Amino acid sequence: MTAAKDLDSQFSHRIARTLKLLQEQVPIQRRVVRAGESVYQAGEAFGCLHVVNSGFFKMVNLASDGREQVVSLHFRGDWLGFDGIAEGRYGCDAVAMDTGEVWSIRYDALMRACMSEPALLGVLHEAMSREIGRDRDSMMSLCTLPADARVADFLRNWADALSQRGLRADQITLRMTRAEIGNYLGMTLETVSRALSRLARGDVIRFAEKGRRDIHIPRVEALTAFIQRSTAPAATAAMH
Repeated sequence: MTAAKDLDSQFSHRIARTLKLLQEQVPIQRRVVRAGESVYQAGEAFGCLHVVNSGFFKMVNLASDGREQVVSLHFRGDWLGFDGIAEGRYGCDAVAMDTGEVWSIRYDALMRACMSEPALLGVLHEAMSREIGRDRDSMMSLCTLPADARVADFLRNWADALSQRGLRADQITLRMTRAEIGNYLGMTLETVSRALSRLARGDVIRFAEKGRRDIHIPRVEALTAFIQRSTAPAATAAMH
């Protein structure tokens, strides 16, 4: 087993242990959410944290001009609702991108359980830390990567998230439209489409015959190499 696969296996096992620990320590309300439905909405009173058991979710905020802004993406094992703790109200809408299941946990019950079970508190802190790190990486991508590399980084992160959860990562179905991807990456729909076409011409990705939302990634390493070439000093100089 390669080092990357070993890390993915560890991550998948950690998710399974977390879900098992939650089942053992706190009351859980399971909820099936279908594409377009909200787990909670911005401004709603905070009372629960939610853990993704299956499916894909996006966090959506309203920009100052009234447009919806996709601010983060979440997969199995991720927690939703941390933004509601400080102010007592959720700051974003948590929206399902396909049919999935979330586990809702009363925050007060979770805090009581953490007092008697240190492992649960460790799980909570780890989830918070991982979200902070992911937000930092997302900001770095927005601030430092050119457009094509930003799209490549988005695809690589999606593939990595699937691989970490024991899912197939060489064939992915984008659960977002080109416009939503552009919204998330701070780009126009046209720029996203051109970037995907250039990645396809370079055989970094391939579009499946049944639809352009289905993308084949022959080698995830090729996406990493593409990003590195795009950010090399020579490439940067050529863009100016």
